[in-house]
Amino acid sequence: MSGKLKPIPSTRLRDRVGEEEWQARCDLAAGYQLAAHFRWTDLIFTHFTARVPGSEYMLINPYGLMFDEITASTLVKIDHDGKVVDDPTGLGINYAGFVIHGCVHEARPEVNAVIHTHTRAGVAVSAQKQGLLPISQHALRNYGMLTYHDYEGIALELDERQRLAADLGKTSKAMILRNHGLLTLGASVSEAFELMYNLDTACQIQVDALAGGRVEVGLINEETARKGYQQFLGPGGAEVDKVWTAMLRMLDRKGVEYRS
Repeated sequence: MSGKLKPIPSTRLRDRVGEEEWQARCDLAAGYQLAAHFRWTDLIFTHFTARVPGSEYMLINPYGLMFDEITASTLVKIDHDGKVVDDPTGLGINYAGFVIHGCVHEARPEVNAVIHTHTRAGVAVSAQKQGLLPISQHALRNYGMLTYHDYEGIALELDERQRLAADLGKTSKAMILRNHGLLTLGASVSEAFELMYNLDTACQIQVDALAGGRVEVGLINEETARKGYQQFLGPGGAEVDKVWTAMLRMLDRKGVEYRS
């Protein structure tokens, strides 16, 4: 069996999609490339999505590409039922990605991007009964909105979507899927990515802090934790746009052709 991909006619795809969709494709492809940089990958088994502006469609990774192979032209377009509309590589999609992401996009129409990861630290904290602890500044970024969803097996059954949406709620942008991984969402890929960076980093810090076994971890008190969360939401807090443009410059310096 050949491991080679069929050539992708990127110029033809670029010509047949509108400017807004192409920008959404570039942003999502950048998200995948950055995830590869930060080592958030789990072979080919996690997924990020972006809504195609002004439509019912969403973009998702082709099932079989490593994250550092994904570009704007390789992303698959699907509808709200998970039906493939455009699949340049012919690889199809991971159905579990549709179950999870389709649920969030449908339940939260203001959301334009969803990121799901299986990092070691994220899964480790998802398996801890107490969940994410307020022991770091990074943890406070998601403190006031973090929700949880119990594990039900691999996300292949559509009836789980109703429970997942209910657990996520109407305002949360961050969720820990117990015994599974992490989920963040945002009005843009940049927002979802920044939230995931802080959530995953907070999980790494927690795993490291608890690694001593007999070490007593100091918790940030509730009042201060709430204050820190609100500070992230205010001026000079998360700085999502500045962070995102800085990361795109990093990809450009490295010669990553995610826009192709």
